[in-house]
Amino acid sequence: MRRRTKLSHLPLNALRAFEATARHLSFTRAGLELRVTQAAVSQHVKVLEDRLGVQLFRRLPRGVALTDEGQLLLPSIVEAFGRLTETLNRFEDGHYQDVIAVGVVGTFASGWLLPRLDAFRKAHPRIDLRLFTNNNRIDIAGEGLDYAIRFGDGLWHGTDATHLMGAPFTPLCAPSLARRLSRPADLKREVLLRSYRQEEWPRWFAAAGLQSPVLKGMVFDSSITIAGAAARGFGVALLPAALFQDEIRRRRLVRPFQIEVALGDYWITSLHSRHPTPAMLSFKNWLLETIAAKKNSPRQASRGLATV
Repeated sequence: MRRRTKLSHLPLNALRAFEATARHLSFTRAGLELRVTQAAVSQHVKVLEDRLGVQLFRRLPRGVALTDEGQLLLPSIVEAFGRLTETLNRFEDGHYQDVIAVGVVGTFASGWLLPRLDAFRKAHPRIDLRLFTNNNRIDIAGEGLDYAIRFGDGLWHGTDATHLMGAPFTPLCAPSLARRLSRPADLKREVLLRSYRQEEWPRWFAAAGLQSPVLKGMVFDSSITIAGAAARGFGVALLPAALFQDEIRRRRLVRPFQIEVALGDYWITSLHSRHPTPAMLSFKNWLLETIAAKKNSPRQASRGLATV
């Protein structure tokens, strides 16, 4: 048997009158906003109070003031109207515009995703994609994200992770600096630009069969910033070359050595508790299909850069 409560048939006009009055603390100004008389607003609020069995406003000589009960009710009403407005605004030309929020580590966003966003928009014009870049430190639940694209080993507590692509790291630097480098050991004489992940350069030197020098100097929290510093000749950066192909093509950065080291992969992650919406699945499937198509292209296979 269906349960009936005080909320079964609350009139929408009464809720609108309450919310407007609470914002203006005036029946008169609420009436002007809603285009009804002050008496009509007051009556709507009275109906709501009678239904709930509580007083929501204290009537004052000039205006009104929320009671404790009114203050408790207001945030829920504001949130409900906000969500309703947002949902209604998604209807455009008789179609529903779905929204997904995706947090993306900045390197992947600029080096892979942004050049392909127009293709996604054309393939899925009814999906409103909202991107939030970060430096790989992200709280999916706290930031209200549907997905987070991250760099690492795929092991993040409370999340499902689907592998996207590998992106091995290699030294990149300005052409003028590269002319001083004939062998990997020459890097020990140069400024080595560092990220907050302190193991990166030691692991690359180990892959080159060398002992890592003592690292000192500037530390950056973003590969994009490190790449910018390297392009200006500040030092040598250790970066995923596959995600800086535009800078390499333009000769802003060059690759002095072919030695690479795998420091992690890119993954698309979501909370275990998050049931994927059709829009979420569309974005994820497009991402995976686009990456797979790029990997399998003859040009990429011949270049040996399957993850570009």
